[in-house]
Amino acid sequence: MKPVRWGVLGAAKFAREHMARAIHAAEGATLAALATSSAEKAKGFQAYCPDLQVFEDYDAMLADPGIEAVYIPLPNHIHVEWTKKALAAGKHVLCEKPIAMAESEFDGLIEARNASGLLAAEAYMIVHHPQWQRAKALYEAGTIGRLVLVDGVFSYDNRADPGNIRNRPETGGGSLPDIGVYTFGSARYVTGEEPQAVDADIRRENGVDVFAHVTADFPSFRYSSVTSMRMFPRQEMVFHGEEGVMRLTCPFNANSQGQAELTLEKAGKVVTREAWPGVNQYVLQVQNFGRTIREGADYPCPLEFSRGTQRMIDMVLAAE
Repeated sequence: MKPVRWGVLGAAKFAREHMARAIHAAEGATLAALATSSAEKAKGFQAYCPDLQVFEDYDAMLADPGIEAVYIPLPNHIHVEWTKKALAAGKHVLCEKPIAMAESEFDGLIEARNASGLLAAEAYMIVHHPQWQRAKALYEAGTIGRLVLVDGVFSYDNRADPGNIRNRPETGGGSLPDIGVYTFGSARYVTGEEPQAVDADIRRENGVDVFAHVTADFPSFRYSSVTSMRMFPRQEMVFHGEEGVMRLTCPFNANSQGQAELTLEKAGKVVTREAWPGVNQYVLQVQNFGRTIREGADYPCPLEFSRGTQRMIDMVLAAE
């Protein structure tokens, strides 16, 4: 398979530490270019990709016919704008989550994707990880019986960094757009169900939510989750059925905050545990993206799936 030539639109820290490295490491991918006006920031990428071409202007990189796909790690509030620009320039797009700030914005994104005939997707990496694929398979096989409750938590503490884009309303900050996509989207991914009604206890600082306790009624189960940017780091998702409990540890930041594991508890104190040490979900995401481009394989996270998660976020904000 001919490698897909990638460009990164913006020298974000996350791109430098994770996604650009993943593109560089992935089979069927070439990290070819970076667009940034900061020569100093570019050095961090060139340290592991010395042949990287650096554009000082975003539009200049989009105009380069040698770049086939772009990864967009820009602030949340301009994701839609630059995704559309990249598609118009003939580039496939993998955009950081949340790709949009409201469900209504997906109309234009899907229209632009369809008109271009290109692949555009949100960088929702967990669906590429075998931990989540295994959870979905176990659930669909009826391993835990009738599902009664899904509960989860995703938290970290960035109060010491008030300038962080997650702490600023003008850049689309808040725990819900940043990490609510994981607690909400993972429940939707495993079960294939959508929420019917939601309730929320949201606490704000400087106009952004720093704590959100969300409860929801899905067609066949009850849902509860906490997201916070003001709590000690913790992440876990639990699927509690009538015949068993399925617990996912380190389900969102595998390897950086621990090892991805799935524990299954059944009657008779039967406990089984599976682990996936060293699996890089970002690399898997890039490889799946490339296979869709080159071979037409189904992509695990189309815009239609991401739209459903944003719909749930909108429901939560409306219930505040």
